[in-house]
Amino acid sequence: EVFGSPAVLCTGVCTLMAPVKSICVIGAGHVGVPHAVTVASKCPDIRVTVVDDDARKIKAWGSARLPFFEPGMQPTLEEVRGVNLFFSTDIAAAIAEADMVLVSVSTPVKETGANAGYAPDLQHWEAIARKIAAASRTPKIIVERSTVPVATADTMTAVIRANSTVERSSLSTGEWVVLSNPEFAQQGNAMLCQASPERVMIGVAEGDKHAEEAARALAAIYERWVPKSRILLSDLWSAELSKMVADAFLAQRISSINSISALCERTGADVSEVSHAIGVDTRIGRKYLQARGMGRYGEICGD
Repeated sequence: EVFGSPAVLCTGVCTLMAPVKSICVIGAGHVGVPHAVTVASKCPDIRVTVVDDDARKIKAWGSARLPFFEPGMQPTLEEVRGVNLFFSTDIAAAIAEADMVLVSVSTPVKETGANAGYAPDLQHWEAIARKIAAASRTPKIIVERSTVPVATADTMTAVIRANSTVERSSLSTGEWVVLSNPEFAQQGNAMLCQASPERVMIGVAEGDKHAEEAARALAAIYERWVPKSRILLSDLWSAELSKMVADAFLAQRISSINSISALCERTGADVSEVSHAIGVDTRIGRKYLQARGMGRYGEICGD
């Protein structure tokens, strides 16, 4: 079920939490940094700190030679770096000072153990959950940004609550909340995707008033530059699954046109003419109908 506009998240008597003033982004890669740069640029009153345990990467983000190139990123980064965008290796301090923690770490495939070779390995997510629990003096809003399997939010919540050092009496001012905000940006076009996204999806636990307020706080950040009609709110599992389904559909589209390309080679047909002919059909569309061999389709799946 899609809730629709953020305005419907809070019905009846509801105490809205204070606006977010400080954000910690965990993961200084393709998912974390372009999004952090955009948030810092669009929200000058919010302090954004990007953290990573890779000191060389953090040092590079403070230099003129960035770890990777995205069109339009460097000039925007230079406008906000040192103003309200900062890079650090002190993960615990950044978490402690933040109102909201955006997690953009990788989700590799398991190399050993049960289902090795195809099952997702959540060791990074569990490690980050423990770090958040240990560093936090008060409950935080945690936001999943990378591609994760369904129910990862529940796993993170369980790990955080089991390892939290926050006194139970402190929870009267709030509760741990994990939201899903999957990244749909295209690698190589990330800054444009961040500045004008086709949609922003926020997954929230239904029926949890505090979680719904947290989702409103996240939506309020995006509303600084994203039309409300493009902000989609859903339940947690739908948001997590939507990212995986989007990746699967894009990969399937590329795989299909590559198969047609092989058929064209055998029959003497021209794959570019075939792709154009089917692409003008509005039910199919023209995007991602170029045969690319083993090339990627541009979606950012993780770092």
